[in-house]
Amino acid sequence: MSTLVLELRQGDLMVVNGAPIRFRNRTRIELTAKARFLFGKQILPPEAADTPARRIYFALQTAYIGSEEERERGLEAARALIAEFQAATTSNLASAMLDRALTAAEEDDCYTALKLARRVMRHEEAVLGIAPPTTRPVPEEMTA
Repeated sequence: MSTLVLELRQGDLMVVNGAPIRFRNRTRIELTAKARFLFGKQILPPEAADTPARRIYFALQTAYIGSEEERERGLEAARALIAEFQAATTSNLASAMLDRALTAAEEDDCYTALKLARRVMRHEEAVLGIAPPTTRPVPEEMTA
C-alpha cells in the first residue's frame, strides 16, 4: 500500500471521511490508508449550490465525503440532477462529461466524478456569464 503525503498551510481546511479539519499551523501529514478527502477550495458550501451544475457538484460531493446514509442520498440526487441537466442542455460535451461523472461515482470513484463536474461548472459559468462560487468557511456546526 502506498502513502500520500500532503503539505498544508496554516488555516487550510480539509475534510477527511466526513470530518472537517482546519490546520492551525503549517503541517505535513501522511495518509497511510484509503480516505475520502477534499481540500477547502474543492468544498462547495450548500448555499453556493445555486445553479444546476453546482447542485450536481454538491450532490456528488455529498456522495463522496458524506456519512454512509448521506452518500447514498447524494448519489441518488446526482442521478436525478444529471438527468434534468442533460434534458435541458444543448451541450453534447457537458452531457458526455456528466455521463462519465455519474459512471465514476457509481463505481465509487467520486474524486474523478467531482473533477468532471467542476469542468461542467466552469462551462456553465462561461455560458451563463456568472462568477465562480467563492469558498466560504465551513459552518461552525460542522467543526464542533
